[in-house]
Amino acid sequence: MKLKAGVVGVGHLGRWHAQKYKMVDDVELLGVCDTNHEQAQKIAGELGVKPYYDLDSLIQDGVQAVTVAASTPAHYALVKKLLENRVHVLVEKPIAATSVEAIELCDLADKMGAKLQVGHVERFNPAFEAAREKITAPRFIEVHRLAPFKVRSTDVDVVLDLMIHDLDVVLSLVKSEPISVSAVGSPVLTKVLDLANARIEFQNGAVANVTASRVSQNSQRKFRVFQPDQYVSMDFQAGEVNVITKTGEWTGEELPIDHQQFNLEKGDALLAETKAFVDSVVNDRPVLVSGRDGLRALRLAEAIIENARKRIS
Repeated sequence: MKLKAGVVGVGHLGRWHAQKYKMVDDVELLGVCDTNHEQAQKIAGELGVKPYYDLDSLIQDGVQAVTVAASTPAHYALVKKLLENRVHVLVEKPIAATSVEAIELCDLADKMGAKLQVGHVERFNPAFEAAREKITAPRFIEVHRLAPFKVRSTDVDVVLDLMIHDLDVVLSLVKSEPISVSAVGSPVLTKVLDLANARIEFQNGAVANVTASRVSQNSQRKFRVFQPDQYVSMDFQAGEVNVITKTGEWTGEELPIDHQQFNLEKGDALLAETKAFVDSVVNDRPVLVSGRDGLRALRLAEAIIENARKRIS
């Protein structure tokens, strides 16, 4: 029997999520839900499924797994109602508007025995998947995520909009807790932070320098990791990975380094994320990006926002 799935919030991103469900063999896309009736009807018509206008109706029809792709302020109420009805949830990042809300959702998922996965999609990026096994002892991480301005997602700071992707990846690689954050940022086109830079120090001595902007002319998603005797560079946008490894001591002649380069197919990280969520539900496996992972990233994002805002208040 196929898993009955639904998508709540079918704007730009929710539409893509719904399309991915239609591509998974083990899934029956029951319908799409949006308070905007016209939008719900449009996407439902494109996919040949039922439009829903409220969450209760979708739950009553027996939905088993739902992707929540509504605006961030709506995450808490939607995810809470789904979990209370033992519906498994994949919620777009950030998991909630505040870490207080996120803690409650994580505890509720545990209590109800429901899966709660957070949509930190870079974990499924082919460049990251190719490189992560090589990253065992990161000492310094440098990240740049730059994008042109888009009207959507301006209800939150750039830290919650874009940087949080990289915060999740950093936390997944550095097996230690952050102990210090120093951040700067500025509004440019909105009333919240449109660009930000953060230096994060970890208990084990690792340091991450993370920059995000949504007011840049060009897009960039580069992630660089320095560890003893090795440098790993990932271009999440181009699908390119470079690994430079020290192979011996320099004697004044040829440099003792080995250079590996991978040019990967861009793949479909969102489809991979959807398949992983479905697999965790169908086969009762732990989700790959848990609610607790989303909570850690959100807590770090909140610390960065608070620190950056102090400098401009």
